[in-house]
Amino acid sequence: MTQQQSTAIRPYRVEIPQADLDDLRRRLEQTRWTSVLDGADGEYGTALSRVRRLAEYWRDGFDWRAFEARLNAHPQFLTEIDGQDIHFLHVKADAPNGTALLLTHGWPGSQAEYLDVIEPLTAAGYDLVIPSIPGYGFAGPTTAQGWNLHHTARAWVELMARLGYRRYGAVGNDGGSMISPEVGRLDPEHCVGVHVTQLFSFPSGDPAELTDMTPEEKQAIETLQWFWENMGSFNQVQTQQPQTLAHALSDSPVGLLGWNIQLLPENLDDDFILANVATYWFTGTAGSALRFYREMALDTERPEGPTTVPTALAGSANDFFGIRRFAERDHANIVRWNVYETPGHYAAHQAPEVLVRDVVEFFGGLG
Repeated sequence: MTQQQSTAIRPYRVEIPQADLDDLRRRLEQTRWTSVLDGADGEYGTALSRVRRLAEYWRDGFDWRAFEARLNAHPQFLTEIDGQDIHFLHVKADAPNGTALLLTHGWPGSQAEYLDVIEPLTAAGYDLVIPSIPGYGFAGPTTAQGWNLHHTARAWVELMARLGYRRYGAVGNDGGSMISPEVGRLDPEHCVGVHVTQLFSFPSGDPAELTDMTPEEKQAIETLQWFWENMGSFNQVQTQQPQTLAHALSDSPVGLLGWNIQLLPENLDDDFILANVATYWFTGTAGSALRFYREMALDTERPEGPTTVPTALAGSANDFFGIRRFAERDHANIVRWNVYETPGHYAAHQAPEVLVRDVVEFFGGLG
């Protein structure tokens, strides 16, 4: 393959074959439902009643073609980086203000997270680049080992250079809140700032770090501890044996639904939930998305020192957003720290006007 071919940017449209939709419907119709203890539905994991309701809506009500049309309303492309196809939306502003934004999702989210902020951000003058993490979504599964958050950050730097952007900001949620700071670390000459909805900085184990904590910080630690003790099984499985789980999730749409919605809470609308789950199903990336956690666990790369580019947090009081004293240990230039009374984890979908305002104020203030 020539260098020109390997760096080519190819137009793309989402066009799931009708046969795949028909196959999905057949599988949903033939689901073998699990049992549940009387009076204890949901106490042992994802509730059967919720999975069954969503599966029935997926079969009879959810309109994949409508979601597909929403994606196809925006220019999409594929390009190969380090042997892996990368899929991304690239939406240009009518009157660019000189700064592009790179928006990165996490798991079990997808590019669907950011569809509601495309119009207001482009109206504010920002070109948008919205990629799928390698192994997630429309570029298909990863085909080689090593696609972790550091490798992805390097790929994002290459992607923005390939698109010709000399000045851009990195925006992230969930896994994107881990990748985006690394983009800033790698490319401070061009990445002018990092805006995230969580800063994943945790205690190092040194007891001295936990002295003189405020009541708010103690509450954040307790909330985090509760989450890992009661909701952390996904991380354990996906970090240790993603392939073991992938066999089931790749074969059963209800299995995939039951696993992924543990982190797609009930205060999200059904269409958003199913757009994300169906993206993994139709692209065959349920397993490769899980693998990303194993790749992070195997990653031995440890960048030295804190990040230095201007960093902003726009967290939700109803989500883990970070603990500032630990975040300032890992990020030396936090210039904005806002926590909003928004519904939860998926701010770009659940509170797009709040997120857009914070993003525009932050990057607008960078000059």
